[in-house]
Amino acid sequence: MASIFETKRVNVYPKTIQPSKIIKLTNLDRQCPTLMYLVFFYKLSYNHKLVNDNYVFNSLKLSLEETLSEWYPAAGRLWKNPNNGNKLDLWCNNGGALMVQAFTHAKFSEFGNLSQYNHFFENLVYKPIYNNGDNHNNISEMPILVAQVTKFGCGGYSIGIGTSHALFDGQATFNFVSTWASKTHFNKHQGIIINGLECPKPIHDRQILLNITNNQTPIKNNALSKVAAIQHLYQLIIQTGPYDHMVKNPQLFVPSIEEDCVLSTFHFSAAMIESLKRRVHGVQSYSASVCTSFEIVTAHLWKARTKALRLRKERMVCLQFAIDTRTRLTPQLSQAFSGNAFVLASVALTAGELELASYETIVSKIKMAKNCVDNEYVRTYIKALEGSGDALPPLRELTIVSDWTRMPFHKVNFMYPYVNGAVSVCPLTPPVPQVAYFMQSLDHDKGIDVRIGLNPQFLTDFSHYFLAIS
Repeated sequence: MASIFETKRVNVYPKTIQPSKIIKLTNLDRQCPTLMYLVFFYKLSYNHKLVNDNYVFNSLKLSLEETLSEWYPAAGRLWKNPNNGNKLDLWCNNGGALMVQAFTHAKFSEFGNLSQYNHFFENLVYKPIYNNGDNHNNISEMPILVAQVTKFGCGGYSIGIGTSHALFDGQATFNFVSTWASKTHFNKHQGIIINGLECPKPIHDRQILLNITNNQTPIKNNALSKVAAIQHLYQLIIQTGPYDHMVKNPQLFVPSIEEDCVLSTFHFSAAMIESLKRRVHGVQSYSASVCTSFEIVTAHLWKARTKALRLRKERMVCLQFAIDTRTRLTPQLSQAFSGNAFVLASVALTAGELELASYETIVSKIKMAKNCVDNEYVRTYIKALEGSGDALPPLRELTIVSDWTRMPFHKVNFMYPYVNGAVSVCPLTPPVPQVAYFMQSLDHDKGIDVRIGLNPQFLTDFSHYFLAIS
């Protein structure tokens, strides 16, 4: 495989420097302070293959400086705040993001379908080295936003971006990269338009979520049992049997000791989705409003994955999926909120019950789990995350889904007017590779691309069960 050659590494600071300040984080932010990476691929036409590399890099650097003036926390650092119990908070100190320029002789054609993960893609992002021992870098010295611009031998470009999950959730990441792309030299006349709407200025303050969490009203005795995501997780841990230490405070996004995973992307076409929807109430009473595409594909994936793993019928199996609380809280969070606003909803059955359950039953349970997410659910959920968190034991029985279909990352165009959009956007290996990500399909057929990590021994069976729609 071809090598990557780094030619430049620079710090990028906000064009307008903001006063230094501390933003208190919530436990949702502290769940996963590691960097999450996306790689955008842009294939230039023959007429544009001689675009000057430095011009592209400098344009992106200047637009990032402008973007950081409003998204200034991304130029800051995480910090163990001694005034807040040594908890991680966000130190907006204008420490700067980091950008790398690189090139490779490799060509896009060598990788086939760019939507399929390839380990070489890990070289298309800059990965800061973090050590927390004596005489080593500590977390307050590490950038929480990094980017790498790589020119390929075929004339194409990749832009690999890493953002700390303590800084942004998926929706905020999409808003950030969309804003950055809109401010490139080429795009400035286009304005900042996201999903057909002008993007408002980001709101970085976490106070609404902190107020909900700090509400002094005693949590009801049965409140924790109503937060199904936490209750089911403890039940799964107990079911695994003896573990080398007691998991006192499990956190989903703390990397676990896990078997090898292969990251694969499966295309689920609009026709396949409609076929599944008709199973919910039959052809005669079919209505597209009976269930969403997310609900039916999630139900189908849960069935397919559980069947592929060949779990014993009496084993408890659990489906957990991320819910955006921005519109579910009172008062509501703005869509411009830049922190972490997702919690997990949860459904549990035995493997035998899941195998026999109709799609209508599973979709109904998914809807019920969604509807449970309110202020009290979020408050109890966030409080349950208090503490440093222990790594989970391997839990094959746990299926996790994250919905990115409302975030069309492939339409984020850092290279306008040379291209109409990215030919592919590839998430790199997440902290929990078993999570299934639902993304908008690039095939323009209103389908869904599902990225999931699976043990190689189960990959063939899962592919068969997941894609076989009769």
